Parts: sequence; C-alpha cells; structure tokens
Amino acid sequence: MRIGLAQISKHLQPIDRIALMLMLLLSLLIGILLGGGDRTRPYVREFSWQDKAVGVADTFFILTFSRPMEHTGVEANLHIQPPLPGLISWSGRRMVYTLTNSAAYETTYKLELNQARQSLGTGQTGHEMKPFVSQFRTRDRAFVYLGVEGEEKGRLILYNLTRRQKTLLTPKNWVVTDFKPYPTGDRILFAASDWSNYGPGLFEQQLYTVTTGISSLTASRSDSTPKAGKIERVLDNSDYQNLRFDLSPDGQTIVVERTNRRNLNDTGLWIRRGDAPWQSLHQRPEGDFLITPDSAAIANTQGEGVAILPLTPQAKPLDFIPKFGKVLSFSRDGIRAAMVKFNSDYTQSIFLVTNQGLQKQLLSTNADVLNCQFDSTAKNLYCLMTQLIPGKEYSQQISLVAIDLKTFNVEPLWAASNQSDVQMSVSADGLAVLLDQVAITGALPAKEDLTTETGSAIKNSHLVLLPLLNRRSELTTKSVPYQELSLTGFHPRWLP
Repeated sequence: MRIGLAQISKHLQPIDRIALMLMLLLSLLIGILLGGGDRTRPYVREFSWQDKAVGVADTFFILTFSRPMEHTGVEANLHIQPPLPGLISWSGRRMVYTLTNSAAYETTYKLELNQARQSLGTGQTGHEMKPFVSQFRTRDRAFVYLGVEGEEKGRLILYNLTRRQKTLLTPKNWVVTDFKPYPTGDRILFAASDWSNYGPGLFEQQLYTVTTGISSLTASRSDSTPKAGKIERVLDNSDYQNLRFDLSPDGQTIVVERTNRRNLNDTGLWIRRGDAPWQSLHQRPEGDFLITPDSAAIANTQGEGVAILPLTPQAKPLDFIPKFGKVLSFSRDGIRAAMVKFNSDYTQSIFLVTNQGLQKQLLSTNADVLNCQFDSTAKNLYCLMTQLIPGKEYSQQISLVAIDLKTFNVEPLWAASNQSDVQMSVSADGLAVLLDQVAITGALPAKEDLTTETGSAIKNSHLVLLPLLNRRSELTTKSVPYQELSLTGFHPRWLP
C-alpha cells in the first residue's frame, strides 16, 4: 500500500515538519552551490611579520593563503616598499620569502599583493584573491657602550640612536669590564665588579645579565615590553677568578676562562648551556678563543695555528688550521672566517678562510691588524688597523678599510692620527660602523682609572658614527664622512 505525502504529514509532529523543511532547504542550497561553483575569493590568512619589529636574525617571512595559489601570479604581483630583495619558495599554501640582503633598521616596509589568482590545478586558475596590504618595521638603531665620565664612569649604557634616548643599565658603584649582547638584543651578558675591587692586576669580576627593554614586538602595547635594567647574576667568583668569556651566537651557551684561587695552575674553560649547572671543559686555552657560529665549538689560537675544539669535556680537537696566529671573526652563516697570519718579515696578512678549504690572502700590511668584522651578508669585510707614522716624533695612525669579498678590492674608509686603542662595531644591517676615539693619559693606570684592552689609562673617549649608506649601490674611492656623536664613552657595540 502506498502512503502519500499528505498522509505522512498528518502523522508528523511539528518539530518533525520543521526538520524536514530544513533538510529540503539545505539540499536546495547545496545543489545551487555545486551548480554554480565555489565563488569564495582566496585571501591571505596569515602574514608572519605583520606589525612586528624585525631584526637581523629574522631572515624570512611567510604568507599563508586560504586556497592553493597560482605561484607565478603571486610572485609577479608581490610588491615591497622600500624594495627588499629576496627569494621565493613554496610549501603547499605557504609562500616563504627569504631575504638576500638584511633589512635596513629604523625603516617601515609596506607589503602589497593583489591580482593573484587561485590555482585549480592542471594550469587553470580560479578567482582573483582579495587585495592584501600590510606593513612591518625593523628595529630602532641602538647600541651599548661604557661610560667614562662622572656618574656614567664604568657603567653600561644603552643608547637608542633612533629616538635619541640614553639608559643607564648598571649601578654607579659597579665598573663593567666587558660585555656581549644576546642575539635577540633583549639582554646583555657582562662582567663587572664594584669599584673597591677594581684595579690593575685585580680580577674580581662576576658575570651578570641585564635586560635592555627591547622586544621583538612593536611598542603598540607598552605593557608587553620588558623593562630595562633588570640584573641577574650568572656566575660568582668565590672559588675562581673569572677572566675572558664569550657568548654563543644562538645565545644558549657561555664559555668562561677561570682560575682557581687556591691553585693558579688550575686554569681552564668552563661552560654553561641554558640554565644547566656550570661544567669544566678541562681545557686550558693557549690564546684567544671564539665560539663558532654553529655554537658547538670554539676556535682557539695555539701557537702557529688555530684549533677547533668541541664544547665537551676532555674532547680531542675537531680540526687544526696551521699557519694562522689569530681568528678575527666568523660570518653569520659559518662558511667564512677572517684570520691573521704573522709573517717572518714582521708584516701581517689577512686571510679569508672557508669551510671548503679556501685560504685567500686579502691584504698584506706592515700595520697591526686590530679587528675585522663581516657584514650580515658576508659580502664585505671591514678591518681596523694601526701603524707607526715615519718621523722624528712617535705617532700612530688608525685606519679602517672595506674589502669587497666578490672583487677583493680594498677601499679606505676612515683614518685618524695619534690613535692606537680604537674599537669598532659593524651594524646589523651593514649600513654603519661605530668607532671610539680614546685619549690615554700616558701614565701608569691608577686604581680609579678605566683602562683599554692594552692596559693604558683612559683620559677620555668619544664615539664616532661612520655611515655606509651608499655601499650597496656603488663604491667610492674617498673616505666616508663621519659624525662625532655627543656621547663620551668607549667600547661601543651595536645591538642585533
């Protein structure tokens, strides 16, 4: 027997009738959608740098789309102002943009993408995406240095060059002897003692960290920015004197040279990873040491060569590079190193040494090579040298040169007479160099005197800013104009 809809309807409860009507309506809508196709426009679901303040450690950003996109159209219609060159790669709906040059600091960038289309596969394209506009900015230009006068003497000072703001990070009764910024710029590792325990031949410094107040987020939320000046002790000096130290590029490892107070023969390297306890490496450095870019080993000068030692107790060297007497610096990617060879004719040669075995002499000079630093892209090497000026009176000259690592051209940038103790720091974006101009007393240092790395008493010191703004477009053969900052201090270091 067949039962009609009318008869079924008589037996349905009201709620059943509503449910049936909804089912019929949904079926109709599904049919219309399937018949007309999906007309939803694709859009950018997430931009990883949106409203962020990025630094040199941020080398790529990601755009995540709501639908699979036609790659060629996206790449052709992606625009960044000011221009920021990069390489594009894809992983499903995610586009990765990797920078080929570091982004310039204190700059706001605008990113636009429109007219790109959804990919339907087999070469077919679908709807045009919703226009996307966003922005991000790079960090302020900021650096840290040591004060030399009055209330600032011996203190660690943060200076925000973009905002012209100065912040004293350490107490006035402490004297800071050395420091290393962490890779994110939010903290600084430093060695300090109080003034009563400071003086020639005294090694009473302890290791501390201090916050800078810098955050990776923009300052739109002031409560999310950490305050500057929060100090925590990392290593005391009750049983050991703390000498030289280094901080790994990833910020996770600290290596310190220490001497036992009761046994001076017990001198060696100690290591701390993260928050783990301190551990002796049972290795005594013969010369300077520097943590490698992979944060897994140290480069230690040993006589006529450089040993690469793993950061594990009593381990054998991983490698030994003969003939070099000093490691000046590594490139960020760890592929290149700048080293010095001391020649038999009393000259010095700067070499580019790579992990592929290349040893290229870049420069030979009768000057004393003080320091060399790569820029963030390792396209240029900046070297600071000092040499005697011939004449009746004793005088010295400091010079700064740039070496193009593609053409190997050497370009003089800056020079100053009667200077011997000068330190430099290349900015994270490679567009500026900081220098100090230290005046020494010429007398033996007294207890209240700050000293240079060579042990000379400091009379006063000023900081110099050397812009390198046109080095990315074309090289000049003339010295670059420099700017004397209205800051008295020495040992400047840019924050990353």
